[in-house]
Amino acid sequence: MKRSEINRLLEDAGEMFERYGFSLPPFAHWSPTDFVAHQSSAAHLIQSRCGWDVTDYGAGRFYEMGLVLFTLRNGVLSDLNAGQGMCYAEKLLISRQDQLSPMHTHIIKAEDIINRGGGTLVVELFGSDAKGGLDLHGGGNVMCDGLLFPFKAGDKLKLAPGESITLRPGDWHAFWAEGADVLIGEVSTVNDDESDNIFYEPITRFSQIAEDAEPERLLVSDYATHFLA
Repeated sequence: MKRSEINRLLEDAGEMFERYGFSLPPFAHWSPTDFVAHQSSAAHLIQSRCGWDVTDYGAGRFYEMGLVLFTLRNGVLSDLNAGQGMCYAEKLLISRQDQLSPMHTHIIKAEDIINRGGGTLVVELFGSDAKGGLDLHGGGNVMCDGLLFPFKAGDKLKLAPGESITLRPGDWHAFWAEGADVLIGEVSTVNDDESDNIFYEPITRFSQIAEDAEPERLLVSDYATHFLA
């Protein structure tokens, strides 16, 4: 993806968050220079990879398969392993109309996916086989707003604004927006996008960036270059 395109997408995302009444924390608006200046006090944000994220899953077709995300808060795996402390995470995501977030599951993370506004959020569901792979024939159970929802392989659950689904490790899922763009909320256990996304197809979680412009905001994938080099 081009950095100039990412800059535009982040500006559009900020406008959508504001339109639906979600005010972002101050660090969402930091320039790269601001972020570096706050490096010491922002150590947890950097370590837990809070902030902006844009992905086309390495396919180069963002408007067909992609996502814009902002991680507001995230704990650390050491707390999760200890069973105490900051064991949770929260994100906002934007799924464009008919833009696929491809089939995947998680090993550790359980998550509530919430339609916060816009069109219909479609979630396609599969269960896991005995080895944890996608089961093309079996189904399972998820919860939708606290109610049990049995599903068969390939069922497509449609969530209107305000509705949600709870996904546990081993629940294979893909999702996209139908009818209009959707603002998605995600509340989960600790989020680890580097190692806890298991995709059905051989794709990558993070995009390669062509630096055709200066970044207006840092992405979480930029932190290694700016803070860990």
